[in-house]
Parts: sequence; C-alpha cells; structure tokens
Amino acid sequence: MMTGTTILFVRKDGVSVLAGDGQVTMGKTVVKHTARKVRRLFDGKVIAGFAGSTADAFALFARFEKKLKEFSGNLERAAVELAQEWRTDRSLRHLEALMLVADEKRAFLLSGTGDIIEPEDGLIGIGSGGDFAKAAATALLRHTTLSAEEIAREAMKIAAEICIYTNESLVVEILAAGAS
Repeated sequence: MMTGTTILFVRKDGVSVLAGDGQVTMGKTVVKHTARKVRRLFDGKVIAGFAGSTADAFALFARFEKKLKEFSGNLERAAVELAQEWRTDRSLRHLEALMLVADEKRAFLLSGTGDIIEPEDGLIGIGSGGDFAKAAATALLRHTTLSAEEIAREAMKIAAEICIYTNESLVVEILAAGAS
C-alpha cells in the first residue's frame, strides 16, 4: 500500500474526474499541504494521478506522456507499453508507485508489477486513503444524484477525515466526453 496520498477516479454520465489531495509527508511530519499529484497530459486530453515519491512521479509522468505521443493518444496502448517498460527496465522496476490514467472514455490503474486494471464501476482509488475515498464514492454514486465532480470532492473530504496522510487541499481535473 502506498502511504502519503489519496488519488480518486470517478466516472459518471460521461464525465471523468481525477482528484488528488495535496498533503506531502516525510515520516510523521507534514512538509507540504498543496502538492499537485494530479495533472493533465497529452494536450489536456488525458488526466493522470500518482501515489508514490515525487521523483518517481515526474519520471513516470514524463515516460507516460512520451508513450501517449508515440501511440497517438491511444490510452490503452500507452498504458500497456509503460507497464511493460516499468516492469522490465532496470531503473524503473525499483519504483514503488501506482498511477491512475484516464481519457474521456477509459481509465486504468498502472503498477510496476505490470498491473493494468480498468475499473468496472467507474471508480478506483489509490494511496493510503484510496480505499476510504472509493468506499465513500461508491455510496454516493449509488445513493445520490451528485455529479461526478461532486462525488469526487465529497469522497475525498471523507477520506481526509479518516486517513492521516490525506488532506482537503484538492487538485481536481475533469474530462467530459465529447468536450475535446
């Protein structure tokens, strides 16, 4: 399990939302409250979030964007190629990290062990608060009429109330189907 962050993906009614908290910890100390762990890639057509160390995040975001360019924005192909490289490359395979990537139609969780997981229900969370955020988002998705963004924000708020490695300083990126 990755500690120190919460990243949540929510898809509802053709809208994809990726939310990440801003807390950075070193051991038992909070060293930053407003980190940006979620960002847009490939001319804003892909959103990506990361759980793991900052240096690893920059390296993986750059490699993933390179794969997106190499495969003309094909999210699945870029994800597969990055996961294969991550698993076999000597320097990359030591990274302990998870990534969530999404475009307007699909989303994937990527890991250094070669995992490429597409959520069945339009929800997936990573990091120390990921399970809390996903559980809250599941309940909100099933029992409210909130939008994807509202669900993501409220679920992240709930996760921050439970997980000591998560705060309420959020970065939220949104992609709407057909809006590109």
